[in-house]
Amino acid sequence: MSTESTGRSSRALWLLVAAIAVEIVATLSLKAALTDPWFYAVVAVGYLAAFALLDQVLRAGMKIGVAYGLWAALGVAGTAVLSHFFFAEPLNAQMITGIGVIIAGVLCIELGGRTR
Repeated sequence: MSTESTGRSSRALWLLVAAIAVEIVATLSLKAALTDPWFYAVVAVGYLAAFALLDQVLRAGMKIGVAYGLWAALGVAGTAVLSHFFFAEPLNAQMITGIGVIIAGVLCIELGGRTR
């Protein structure tokens, strides 16, 4: 793998991490907006930023199946875990198992999408 290719994939990964983080913040803000309506501004800006970052991930060369799979799955898992801490929503053994299955599925997509 060339240095340029490694740099591009590293850039894509960091952009994806940012897209996931922003999407989680936007989703959690949606719940917070139920009691504090100013959070709707965070929701709108957050989702726009998440999609803009996802666009940059794809432009940096990450395959869409991998990028979207990671973005969606880790967004769901992160939101479930953080909503437990911020909003006292349930997080039981079945849900934790589901998060593990999500992570396993994403790993299968990532490993299956690598070229030899």
